[in-house]
Amino acid sequence: MFFEVCRSCVFISCTLNPENAFEIGIRASALPARRAVSGAREAAAPGADVRDDPLYRLKADLFRALGHPTRIRMLELLRDGERSVGELQEALGLDSSGVSQHLTALRRQGLLVTRRTGTSVRCAIKDPRVLTLLAAGRELLVANLTDSSALLSELDAEVDARDQADRGRA
Repeated sequence: MFFEVCRSCVFISCTLNPENAFEIGIRASALPARRAVSGAREAAAPGADVRDDPLYRLKADLFRALGHPTRIRMLELLRDGERSVGELQEALGLDSSGVSQHLTALRRQGLLVTRRTGTSVRCAIKDPRVLTLLAAGRELLVANLTDSSALLSELDAEVDARDQADRGRA
């Protein structure tokens, strides 16, 4: 990854694969004069707005792409291997336009790869670590729901005890 910084923009070039490269332009303000940085990052100045930091913007873009239920389901469907766009359409109950937009969002973040086979397009997960990330999210949800369930049980027991005490006084 290579960062080129000028007064008004940050350009981050990432090579996705040997045949395909892309650039992302991120606007920022009050940047120092032109310089090039490869790999190393400087600590953010105290009080600096993290929204101007390209690394945090890229992380937010990744989680934004994962923030749609259809995209999560697509990745889960691709867990067992590649599928055609038509298979995804059928499994998700969406039209080709909807599936295409979601696939594009996931591909832009480097989460999916596609290949053309005759007249069909096949999709696959590019990096299996995205499945680890989804599993971690699922574990967090289960833990939160378990905590909520325990709290609900405690509150329910409290209400029952109060009701019994009120009946005893009556």
